Amino acid sequence: MTANVAFLGLGTMGYSMAGHLAKAGYHVTVYNRTQAKADAWIQEYQGTIALTPCDAVKDADIVFTCVGNDDDVREIYKGQHGILVTAKPGAILVDHTTASADVAREIADAAHTIGCDFLDAPISGGEAGAINGCLTVMVGGNQAVFNKAKPAIAKYAKATTLMGETGYGQITKMANQLCIAGVLQGLSEAVTLAKAAGLDIHTMTEVLKHGAAGSWQLENRAQTMAADSFDFGFAIDWMRKDLAICFDAAEKLNVELPLAKQVDSEYEKLQQRGFNRADTSVLIKQFDK
Repeated sequence: MTANVAFLGLGTMGYSMAGHLAKAGYHVTVYNRTQAKADAWIQEYQGTIALTPCDAVKDADIVFTCVGNDDDVREIYKGQHGILVTAKPGAILVDHTTASADVAREIADAAHTIGCDFLDAPISGGEAGAINGCLTVMVGGNQAVFNKAKPAIAKYAKATTLMGETGYGQITKMANQLCIAGVLQGLSEAVTLAKAAGLDIHTMTEVLKHGAAGSWQLENRAQTMAADSFDFGFAIDWMRKDLAICFDAAEKLNVELPLAKQVDSEYEKLQQRGFNRADTSVLIKQFDK
């Protein structure tokens, strides 16, 4: 087992992910931009707090990051006090941020110049997946490097798959978000129709989940959508950030994404109504009369 790891970014996902590593016996050094979150983590788990990214990673064999967007990734890796200032040669850098394939390749190139390896490894499964240690991790990078990092990642993941070269993890996450957008639009329409007809949503869900319409969103969101409950889960602010990454990649590849753009437009309207931090399933409220 690799003894020393660093985890930078203790947000909704990273807090529990770092916790699983600590519980598994790794020595974990944590860093978070907001110090209070790191203080809370250290009260709950065994580990060490660092005050800067470069202090967090100087002794780490594997460095995990989970931050907000491309700019955050660049800052935490390439900033004045960033990871690449002190990361030791041979260290493996694993970025769990949902970001662009372009920034993944940029950081990988920068890492290689100082003798480090890099994996782009965005995650799916939401806060519950992080808490329960059953995330899906889609990875881009070198097979040998992936093999070395996988045992540590497995402490908080149920499925970890190498998708191909650097950037392919992020491309896979884009496909994931596009699927979710489409499923939520269909589910919004289905639940709206079912409610209008007086159908019992619980019974409907139990029936449909065993057939071709079955999905995670159906099983976990149909009933909460029908109950007008959205104070949980993955905020539409973050979904729109992810969809913007998809649109940028699609434009470069000359690919059309009409349904995703329709859903994004509805999310924009919902943001204007104050639903910025509501779960993505709030998409159903586009049909409010």
